Amino acid sequence: MTFAPDPLDPDDSRPPYEQVASSLGAAIRTRKLAPGEKLPSHKALTEMYGFARATIQRALRDLEDEGLVVSRKGSGVFVRNRTERPAGLRPYVEQAFSKSGVTIDFAGFSSETLHGALQEPLDKIRVGRLTPSSITVRILVPDMSVPQAAPVRREDCADDVRLRNRMHDIMVGYTRSIRDSIAELQHLGLVPETRVEVRVHSGTQFFKLYVINKEDAFFGYYPIKPNKVVAQGVAIEIYDLVGRDTVLFHHSVNDSESSSGTQQVQQAHMWFDSVWETIARDFDLDGQ
Repeated sequence: MTFAPDPLDPDDSRPPYEQVASSLGAAIRTRKLAPGEKLPSHKALTEMYGFARATIQRALRDLEDEGLVVSRKGSGVFVRNRTERPAGLRPYVEQAFSKSGVTIDFAGFSSETLHGALQEPLDKIRVGRLTPSSITVRILVPDMSVPQAAPVRREDCADDVRLRNRMHDIMVGYTRSIRDSIAELQHLGLVPETRVEVRVHSGTQFFKLYVINKEDAFFGYYPIKPNKVVAQGVAIEIYDLVGRDTVLFHHSVNDSESSSGTQQVQQAHMWFDSVWETIARDFDLDGQ
């Protein structure tokens, strides 16, 4: 079957190469271009999108940098088989918002990365370029009112309430911002139904997990590294869970129920539900 891209938005203010990269990336994520499939030639893409060859080349470079395609000398550009490969979260979050019903489950340390990934799709809803009918976000984070394995003081690996209070404030700040930004969309009449729930659990979160629309799962480990932070006006040397060094691995549901990707997504969703419905406790953001 010949690939036919969706029409570009004439009101899109992004540079042409970004528009092309976004269109092709969406086609890859929705399986219009399947893993291992060869992309149309540069000439064909130039004719499809109506942009210069240099624009197409720049878009393909961006897709390669993102890990979605691989260029094979003398053969062309192919969709990469992305199962268990490092992947960027933001494009998949944005693509999720093109569906009528959006569900995002997040388990991690503070929801900082999720907060950043949501900004562009929420902006597009505000200007009418994305129109989901419902958004449901569940956020599962550690309870910083109890001692954690990390962060701890570096000198003796001991718990320090100042560090927990600092992480608590960071978590509340990001989760409250996510909740308020999404609730605003419902208040403005842009999304008919929205819900953001936050629950805490007593265990230390050594990994982060995203389950998006029950179709894609992203998983990555938090490395523990020395760090220096200021807590309550005091500089403290600590061992910290470092989210910015987390490599996310992507798994997708596909046509085969027995495939690794499908099973990974199903098991990730099962794990999240099991914790959410048993040992996790509701957290009142407004009571802080």
